[in-house]
Amino acid sequence: MISDLDPVIHAPKRLALMALLAHAQDADFGFVRDALGVSDSDLSKQATALTEASYITVAKAGRGRGGTTTFRITKQGRTAYEKHRAALEALLAGSNFSVSSDSTVAKES
Repeated sequence: MISDLDPVIHAPKRLALMALLAHAQDADFGFVRDALGVSDSDLSKQATALTEASYITVAKAGRGRGGTTTFRITKQGRTAYEKHRAALEALLAGSNFSVSSDSTVAKES
């Protein structure tokens, strides 16, 4: 159902970040930035939204050019991502709807 889609995760860049982190123990800032093809400021903005929702954590070590920033998905974030993914897959598969044999009339099942 559409109501199961999480508006915090659903934004394309945040969805991509959550998908990446769902498959990694953790990921550093540069890797994530390059993998998503976004700017530093855009990644920071998206990460802030996910951090405020308690979906990811951000750990910083060191300072300046030698410092590192690492992202990690939280248990709450993983649960929210899996629920969002299942809702999105069901929506895309059309499992929430039944279509007549001539495909002209659709109704909610």
